[in-house]
Amino acid sequence: MAVGARSGHDEPEDRPSNEGVPVGADSDDDAAGGSSRAVKKPRSFWKELPLLIGIALILALLIKTFLVQAFSIPSDSMQNTLQRGDRVLVDKLTPWFGAEPERGEVVVFHDPGGWLEDTATPEPNAVQKFLSFIGLMPSAEEKDLIKRVIAVGGDTVECKKNGPVTVNGKALDDKSFIFKGNSACDDEPFGPVHVPKGRIWVMGDHRQNSWDSRYHQELPGGGTVPNSEVVGRAIVIAWPIDRWATLPVPKTFDQPGLNAAASAAVPGALGVAGALPLVFWRRRRLTRGRTDG
Repeated sequence: MAVGARSGHDEPEDRPSNEGVPVGADSDDDAAGGSSRAVKKPRSFWKELPLLIGIALILALLIKTFLVQAFSIPSDSMQNTLQRGDRVLVDKLTPWFGAEPERGEVVVFHDPGGWLEDTATPEPNAVQKFLSFIGLMPSAEEKDLIKRVIAVGGDTVECKKNGPVTVNGKALDDKSFIFKGNSACDDEPFGPVHVPKGRIWVMGDHRQNSWDSRYHQELPGGGTVPNSEVVGRAIVIAWPIDRWATLPVPKTFDQPGLNAAASAAVPGALGVAGALPLVFWRRRRLTRGRTDG
């Protein structure tokens, strides 16, 4: 890259108002016989390179902190949706605007306590630590997990042996995303579990190879994960190239009636709102009748 190079012309471009005046010279000074100013030389590329690198690193750090971050898949618990060694990009922006995890999303979250206590954490070298810090490499030190959100705060989730997972009484058709040959929960039936507000119930897509919410019900929170521990939603498989794919929410989580708990509250709220004017009108009539009497 030639900094300050011309656009391909051998001669300087004509400048009608300063004809014959060298670039960078003051025409008035020349006319008065004064000395022309020296032409300011552009910085060399090698002097600007550290500045460019610094700006790139700052941008990378800001993107990693507020926008997206890369994570590596360390296990088979999310097969076949995710394979060991895949790199996924996680959206960290929407949680800053108050968005909460939704059913069907694949999310990365910090260990809420006790889930990975027996898992050894690899010791990264200095280069890996630096690349991880600026977001160009997944963190090797943080104990993070990746699972699919099955139920959110206020939901009731359950799975009996030989049966499907149900959320608010609605059965999930999970054949499109769970590992081929797996059952919904035969290895660890559970429930019914009422998910507290501000928490989520998560399960791996490889049901028979995933230590998820089912296996941590003895811990505080009953196997649920606080929304505050969620890093963000995994939105795309970025690496390897031949595995590139988005991570949409399966259609079964959009089925009518899944929000039955929330829907049931709506008519009650509307009934209260509609009754209030009638109560106030009746009280006003009674008060007026007493005054007239």
